[in-house]
Amino acid sequence: MSIGARAIQHIGVSVPDLGKAREFYIGLLGATEVGKPLEWQDNPFIDAVVGLDGSAARQFMCRLGNAHIEVFEYLAPRAGPQDPNEGVNRFGYTHFAVQVEDILACYERLLAAGIRVHAPPSMAGITVDADGTRHGYAATYCRDFFGNVFEIMEIYDDDQIRPVWRAGEGVIAPN
Repeated sequence: MSIGARAIQHIGVSVPDLGKAREFYIGLLGATEVGKPLEWQDNPFIDAVVGLDGSAARQFMCRLGNAHIEVFEYLAPRAGPQDPNEGVNRFGYTHFAVQVEDILACYERLLAAGIRVHAPPSMAGITVDADGTRHGYAATYCRDFFGNVFEIMEIYDDDQIRPVWRAGEGVIAPN
């Protein structure tokens, strides 16, 4: 029996530098900051919720299209160094994906910003009808400034991958 979940409200990402993360999520991805940034320390309630004794952190919340991303920098307890080459095959959450309008232009912009991209996107998965209608999708994995993996996707009507945004319409409400 279902627990009654209705939607994903946000995705949380822990980073070692909140200012640099703001450059990535807001400056480069184009997310919009929502709400006031939060800070805490010596808060037994939050310690219990996050499962960390003596936690202290700063965070901001941002919205990108149909989703929110909560970005944290934990000051205590401070995590050890992150492996920027952590494999996407590890158990647990491995990446999030963003839909873009023009994957090749996005790819070039990410490279210019110093973002590591695993492979250039292949456009072989996108077909174009005689009338110009596009089908399919193209995608590739990238790493933010810290090594966190994200995927960029250009998506058209496709049976396997559903678009969440469409030119001229904006965010598409789920059916």
